Amino acid sequence: MSKTTEGTKANPWKLKTPPGTAEFEAYRDEDADPPALVVQVGKTQLRYHLRCLDDLRAMLERHGDWMPLGGADEQKPAAEGTVEAWGRSETNPVEGWYGLKKGLRGRFGVYVPPVLEALGLAEVEHNPKNNRMRAVAKSPKKK
Repeated sequence: MSKTTEGTKANPWKLKTPPGTAEFEAYRDEDADPPALVVQVGKTQLRYHLRCLDDLRAMLERHGDWMPLGGADEQKPAAEGTVEAWGRSETNPVEGWYGLKKGLRGRFGVYVPPVLEALGLAEVEHNPKNNRMRAVAKSPKKK
């Protein structure tokens, strides 16, 4: 990812899903009500509460280890203990779905982790299936 990418509508992040099988764009829409992380996948637009970036990072720090992503459509149940399940849990900070568009509220575990990775806030695996993520240390060591 280019260091000049800002994550704005005019200059969105150009990302890939964790397995690398699909490309998408994402950007912050701080003027939306509520502020949103906008994900554009082809002609489909998904929106998540913008606070999901900070909330997910904080949850991963508390979790302290790798967590399965478990992406699933809204109509399908999310596997317990996954990022996807947390993104729709009544015990998360928004007390339910981070997704904002009914019918397109799922796939949190597919599209939000790559954004955290692009921001340098998380590490995401890139295997064909069963990927996981974890928070990166606040003071990453330089190699």
